[in-house]
Amino acid sequence: MGDIKGFLKVKRQPLLLRPACERVKDFKEVNLLRPEISVKEQSSRCMDCGTPFCHSGCPIGNYIPEWNDLVFHNQWEKAFSLLRATNNLPEITGRICPSLCEYACVLGINDDPVTIRENELAIIEHAFKNGLIKPRPPKKRTGKRIAVVGSGPAGLACADQLNFAGHSVVVFERDDAIGGILRYGIPEFKLEKKIIDRRIKILEKEGVKFRTGINIGVDYKINKLKDEFDAVCIACGSRTPRDLNIEGRHLAGIHFAMDYLIQSNKRMKGQDIAPGKLIDAKGRRVVVIGGGDTGADCVGVAHRQGASCVVQIEIMPKPPTCRTPDYSWPKYPLLLKSSTSHEEGGERDWSVLSKKFIGSDGKIKKLSCVRVEFKKDDRGCPVMQEAAGSEFEIEVDLVILALGFLHPEKKGIIEELKLGLDQKGNVKTADNFMTSKRGIFACGDMRRGQSLIVWAIAEGRQAAHNIDKYLMGATCLSVI
Repeated sequence: MGDIKGFLKVKRQPLLLRPACERVKDFKEVNLLRPEISVKEQSSRCMDCGTPFCHSGCPIGNYIPEWNDLVFHNQWEKAFSLLRATNNLPEITGRICPSLCEYACVLGINDDPVTIRENELAIIEHAFKNGLIKPRPPKKRTGKRIAVVGSGPAGLACADQLNFAGHSVVVFERDDAIGGILRYGIPEFKLEKKIIDRRIKILEKEGVKFRTGINIGVDYKINKLKDEFDAVCIACGSRTPRDLNIEGRHLAGIHFAMDYLIQSNKRMKGQDIAPGKLIDAKGRRVVVIGGGDTGADCVGVAHRQGASCVVQIEIMPKPPTCRTPDYSWPKYPLLLKSSTSHEEGGERDWSVLSKKFIGSDGKIKKLSCVRVEFKKDDRGCPVMQEAAGSEFEIEVDLVILALGFLHPEKKGIIEELKLGLDQKGNVKTADNFMTSKRGIFACGDMRRGQSLIVWAIAEGRQAAHNIDKYLMGATCLSVI
């Protein structure tokens, strides 16, 4: 490493953020890019640790110590070359990845880990700023045509890899714009959509074709697709939401998180929403049920829409602020996480079970709750119990259900092809990512189940590796 004692001299610096009082007034990105001199200092903290566990923590196997060292020596172009070798969407992971690598950083054993995600973002933005990113269409085409259904991170990574191998790739998307969950499921203040558009333009210049507004399996039969293409990869995500079927669920004012986020993003594009379908937090008391990242995103949107108050509740206990023996290094730990949305206001509460929605005139007015405790049974397994006398109510005008997703939508491709499913309802594949139908592959959340963007990219790359091998008998594409 350039400065073998850098981690002793330089402390980790917190994220650069726009002031909360300023950013809640708009949907512009909350993060600010570090000056490159600061990035160089932070990269110097990367240790000559012998065994870089960050590699094992990263699902796509980023060359983290290598490009940190290159940044320290101002060799940005080489750093970008290494970053591009493993990551198809670094400008997106650099903004919204939960940084599994940082929790595996050796320095994190007894100090703050290296700012890996921010360094990654600095490299890719330096590359864009300085003209290092140019379209690289393949010099030779194989004559094989591949359809990728779904344009989220898994589909885009798969398409990028297959196009790089020389195949002709067409990406189909049922929405009106490319990006999948990146486009409509992530708020603008975390990922401005111009970032996605910038990448899509590069892929188009490299030869990838995009077709929007086409719902394969519904208005475009899958058998027609099979006849037109040599292979098909389905990467449609896991979009069936987990519901909360308690008394009063029928009341108006209760919505799924993804419906709320999608509509918010469409409004940011200038699309008009019919008054009867508008989900707006302005002047309303909002309760977000679900303590994960999606719930936090909804909290941030509600702040920006002018909610009178926002409460986020979670059924699980409040996580610890530091590692416990159950999550020793280098495991990814269950820790208390506070997002930029939480810093902007609102309340959070844990160990809360939603019991009943209470309404008036068909509209939600209160949420009846009870506190819960987790105790172990005779087998040592945790069992949830309601705490006696802990019942309480929350006054509310808008409830957002952010409880995660169950499995892919069955209507369409899955039903038409009668694809085999696993016990959780995800598309079942062999080790080579091929489904129960020959020539039909699956990747991403559709195959893995609800997961993270970095896992989606890894899945797309692995699917591309196996599709190329299936079509050509061998492949030059890396497996991650």
